[in-house]
Amino acid sequence: MKKYIGFAGLMLCAGFAFGQATIMPSKPQTKAVAIVGASIHTGAGQVIENGYISFENGKITGIGKADGMNFNAGSTTIISAKGKHVYPGFIAPNTSLGLIEVEMGAKGTDDQEDVGLINPHIRSIIAYNTDSKVIPTLRSNGILMAEPTPAGGLVSGQSSVVVLDGWNWEDAAYKKDIAIHINWPVLRSRGGFSGQGAAAPASDPKEAQLKQISDLENYFIEAKAYSELAKPAEFNSRFDAMKGLFNGSKKLFIHVNGSKDIIMAVQLAKKFGMKAVIVGGTESYLVTDFLRDQQVPVILVETQTLPDRTEDDVYLPYKLPKLLQDGGVLYALTGTGYWRQRNLPFEAGTAVAYGLTKEQALSMISLNTAKILGIDKTAGSLEKGKDATLFISDGDALDMLGNKVETAFILGRSINLDNLHKQLYKRYSDKYELK
Repeated sequence: MKKYIGFAGLMLCAGFAFGQATIMPSKPQTKAVAIVGASIHTGAGQVIENGYISFENGKITGIGKADGMNFNAGSTTIISAKGKHVYPGFIAPNTSLGLIEVEMGAKGTDDQEDVGLINPHIRSIIAYNTDSKVIPTLRSNGILMAEPTPAGGLVSGQSSVVVLDGWNWEDAAYKKDIAIHINWPVLRSRGGFSGQGAAAPASDPKEAQLKQISDLENYFIEAKAYSELAKPAEFNSRFDAMKGLFNGSKKLFIHVNGSKDIIMAVQLAKKFGMKAVIVGGTESYLVTDFLRDQQVPVILVETQTLPDRTEDDVYLPYKLPKLLQDGGVLYALTGTGYWRQRNLPFEAGTAVAYGLTKEQALSMISLNTAKILGIDKTAGSLEKGKDATLFISDGDALDMLGNKVETAFILGRSINLDNLHKQLYKRYSDKYELK
């Protein structure tokens, strides 16, 4: 069976090699662009009806009402978008996009996880594959930036922010090594404990969990001491990678769900002066006052899923964004895995049916995410002076029926919106003469 799965993975990779040959990275912007007449959703809660947005050299130069605006057609490419919608590019945080290409048996295409429990020096950015056939499927739904993230172990490694266009990871890198990720040790439901790679169940599960937390704290103590040395006698790559957590240049992304575990994890991070971010947070709604007071944001994972516990409200995952919104907690949203990230706008749209406004749901996958990732000064919303990373949709981009991305720009560059799915659809619709 394993041989069959591996062979199937290899054949799938071979099939990919024949697709998407015409999808090339875009060229830099050479001429000013003005989009006129659209409903412009800024990502910061504002909608400008019959608006315009202009950009040049990759930066937004103007945004507002289109009434009375005149652009020189000789020096500016004018795009008429009356009746359409303009959005900031959506951002997918905490994803394996570009790190995994084929699941189930094709280990050669999985670069998300490394061996060992303590790997803060592992950098996901250098494993990011800009030639992934999955990336164009996300761009077609308006997702134009992402945070490829390592996984596994107790300390997984460092994540970076990329734009979804580029010849190689150096081209795609937007902000490098922004965070270090840890998997908080938690009790198993039936004995033992889990640290996502940390094994060794014990006779006393609680004691085992506390020991793992103690080991993590001791590691932080040693790393902090190392960071305070002007010239260490011996270079330690693992300790050196942790320096950013103590000087504030990196954040600590803590993958944890339980309310009690969230409190313990945040308290440990604060003890060392670290900027904490909760990833997962399925019980974060129980501790919103604590998270708000500690100014700790949450990246939720999926809305279109079932709750963790059978006794929970079946609609709880749909309601979580609204509960955090009402609790005054900064929150964002990500999907699961890599290829399912293309559904990110629809996951956000689901939260609209359970209390969020459409503009709040939009902020959840744009400006809120940018704030958490530390890139909000240049990305995440449509404002003068920010990067021109945006797209035009024929309808509501948070709705499956309305999301029809017609044109997209990354840093002002007009990008190719073709993908393997579209090519296969065209191939077989032509063959069977589908309408």
